[in-house]
Amino acid sequence: MNRLFHLIMCLLFLVGPAFAQSNDKAAAVIAKAVQSLGGERYLTVKTQVGKGKFSVLRDGGVVSFQSFVDVIVFPDKERTEFRGQGSRITQVNTGDSGWIFDGDQELIKVQTEAQVANFKQSIRTSLDNLLRGYWKGEAEISYVGKRPATLGKRNDVIKLVYKDGFTVEFEFAADDGLPQKAIYKRTNIDGEEVKEEDRYAQFIDVGGIKAPFIIDRHTMGKPSSRINFESVEFNKNISDGIFAKPQSVKEAKKDIKL
Repeated sequence: MNRLFHLIMCLLFLVGPAFAQSNDKAAAVIAKAVQSLGGERYLTVKTQVGKGKFSVLRDGGVVSFQSFVDVIVFPDKERTEFRGQGSRITQVNTGDSGWIFDGDQELIKVQTEAQVANFKQSIRTSLDNLLRGYWKGEAEISYVGKRPATLGKRNDVIKLVYKDGFTVEFEFAADDGLPQKAIYKRTNIDGEEVKEEDRYAQFIDVGGIKAPFIIDRHTMGKPSSRINFESVEFNKNISDGIFAKPQSVKEAKKDIKL
């Protein structure tokens, strides 16, 4: 028994420094990325308002597209309005709750547990959640290594593992530290495991903060959607009232004032 205990302690001694070194490397990659995106200005962002187009892709072509207005109060409040071809959908989440306004059916619905869970998972896979440290206390981070990228370049890869086992890998350009990808798996409605990959492009400086104006999602290796921002504003004053569930369809149809 003493020999077994001694062996375990030796293994912990060997693994401990390696684990700490991995954490240090991951922290260095994050620090470099934050600096590339604006440093302290990026870290102190409290709200974000984005406007643009959302496209659904299939077989290399655009199946449908809608305009959107997306309002975020970090870390876990979001209101997104989609409009296109005469239809309108509003989705609002605040932590553990949410509601949806379906303009076609003129119905206000409380989000199901599954819909709220999907929203929470989208936070887990977001760059802002990673880089601003909202994951701390809920996940462990480690440095995976370097991975080949385009044109002979390489990306630094870090991994975030949550307490329930959900895992996200993030890739950052090894040269300038800009975010490149988020890779994770989800379970679809048929119970199948699906690999998702969000790719970030067209970083534009907005008041000293760089934001990706294009986010392409690849599902099982194929393009499935694109978010194309036309404008982004940071630290705009946002009223809590825009997240409150409307009391009537008439109220839900009103345009929000930002």
